[in-house]
Amino acid sequence: MAMHKLAIGNDHTAVELKNEIKAYLEEKGYEVVNVGTDSPERFNYPISGYKVAKLVQAGEVDGGILICGTGVGISLAANKVEGIRAVVCSEPYSARLSRMHNNTNIVAFGARVIGPETAKDIVDAWLGAEYEGGRHDARVAMLTEIEQTQSLAAAE
Repeated sequence: MAMHKLAIGNDHTAVELKNEIKAYLEEKGYEVVNVGTDSPERFNYPISGYKVAKLVQAGEVDGGILICGTGVGISLAANKVEGIRAVVCSEPYSARLSRMHNNTNIVAFGARVIGPETAKDIVDAWLGAEYEGGRHDARVAMLTEIEQTQSLAAAE
């Protein structure tokens, strides 16, 4: 599935990189919904991770991009939302394969880990890849089953 509308979220460590990636995507014709902070004041990354994940889950956007200091915390927050497969990457190869093999719907990276050009390479690799399905379907289904088992256990 080609992505046209994306949500982007960040914490206070990633305002500058978020703005650069947002502008980069808009120049390429993507619609970008900013749900992150635009302030350097301390901001808790789970808020942005959750907001982006909920937009993806609801189908209001085609995918999401998350940026915090390392990309780890914000991706963990997103992965708590049912249906989300967020991946944190520091290089483009993993981003591309995460889409091809794991059907990820959110990519994350760290403003304190990579620079803007690497971030753009990661975004391009992730957006340029398509889920291959086939032999990967069983594994993605297993991830969904684990997730649904947790949801059912919580409901009991």
